[in-house]
Amino acid sequence: MITKFIKRILRRDPMVRHTAAHTSGAPKRIPKKSHRIDPHLLSKNAVKVTQTLQKAGYEAFIVGGAVRDLALGISPKDFDVATNATPEQVQKLFRKARLIGRRFQIVHVTFFGKGQPEIIEVSTFRALLENAGEHVAENGRILRDNVWGSQHEDAARRDFSINAMYYDPATETVLDYHGGMADMQKQVLRMIGDPAKRYREDPIRMLRAIRFAAKTGFKLDVATSAPIAKLGKLIHDVPAARLFDEILKLLMSGYSWAAIQGLKDAGLHHGVLPLLDQILDSKETSKEAHDFVRIALANTDQRIQSGKSVSAGFLFATLLWPDLLRNWKKNLAKGISNIPALHDAMDETIASQSNGMVIQRRFESDMREIWSMQPRFEKRVGRYPYRLIESPRFRAGYDFMLLRCATGEQNPAIGEWWTSFIASDPAGQEALMASAKTEGGNQGSSISPAKRRRRRKPKAAAPPEGASS
Repeated sequence: MITKFIKRILRRDPMVRHTAAHTSGAPKRIPKKSHRIDPHLLSKNAVKVTQTLQKAGYEAFIVGGAVRDLALGISPKDFDVATNATPEQVQKLFRKARLIGRRFQIVHVTFFGKGQPEIIEVSTFRALLENAGEHVAENGRILRDNVWGSQHEDAARRDFSINAMYYDPATETVLDYHGGMADMQKQVLRMIGDPAKRYREDPIRMLRAIRFAAKTGFKLDVATSAPIAKLGKLIHDVPAARLFDEILKLLMSGYSWAAIQGLKDAGLHHGVLPLLDQILDSKETSKEAHDFVRIALANTDQRIQSGKSVSAGFLFATLLWPDLLRNWKKNLAKGISNIPALHDAMDETIASQSNGMVIQRRFESDMREIWSMQPRFEKRVGRYPYRLIESPRFRAGYDFMLLRCATGEQNPAIGEWWTSFIASDPAGQEALMASAKTEGGNQGSSISPAKRRRRRKPKAAAPPEGASS
């Protein structure tokens, strides 16, 4: 009687059946009619990679965030493929394939087309950590991760249930090992395994949890969110390059403002990026600075969600601007003239980030150029406007100046003038410069530059002795 009752419960409750399948290492197979993934959203190159691997006798699936986005009806930005082929075996099958990484070795397969090159990231199924041995540090953090395993081990190694699904384009079937599809329906973000242990293995997972929650709108389940407050300090043990990449992904997710608020709620913003401390601490930040960053991030999110490109240098320039503006004004108060005061403020602002996540130098040069351009927008007479337009970073500097106008930190009339100047023909541009001259073409800055001393005309040099008059 009891046996019949248990069997009846197992038949009735799909989640119980699903858990039983996990115990045996078998996934739940979800057919097309249930997952409803639109094949038109697939990358042709990602499908080509899976087909090539399968024809060579290997298993190959689209995996991770791409499957999650496809199931949500979103066109993925990136496609990852998981296979039982080793990186060396993958590399031999593709002409444009490159082995990358030490700690986590993968293969980048590059495809060139009409637009930007597409990189398909191919990883080999990873083994469980119990089989990784000396690759794990005493505190639980993974040092190296190049021990190959089976697909069900690989699924158990992934972070969240919604990222542990494998899609086979050939059969249009999703293999779901940890109830990811059910969690998506409940709009829950759940860590696979013991969350505290998983965060110790890789502290970056705490930042990923915040980013995925902001992007999907899902809530972290209680067990997943509970250890973050206690283990947040482990993020400071992450190599600077990895931390930078993850923060950049968060800011470029298309939901950056929601993600930053999530960092604040979880207590993860302190010390990771010093500028976030200032932005999110209402006691330290003025309303103008807060509004500037909020509008900048909203514009960034809108561009990314519309499929437009965004410069990381521009993004960091906006986030650091309130700090730079404060330093600039402080330097001016010391009596330093306008441009030297600005350049000193740049140095001080960038140096202040060295205690947390270090911004890479390739973005630092873009930031400096955008900032240096701001006083030049106030010079609207003579050859100044034409020279400024010829600057390679003019568009970024112009967009940045419009943000300043939108928050009232810069005179909106200057933004309107430059918008008209860009759209006008030569005659119209001359007329605009004439109007600027009558208004005072170098006026309108919200920062009061140091008073300029009038230059005295040099006295005529006395003729040398013996010279004829």
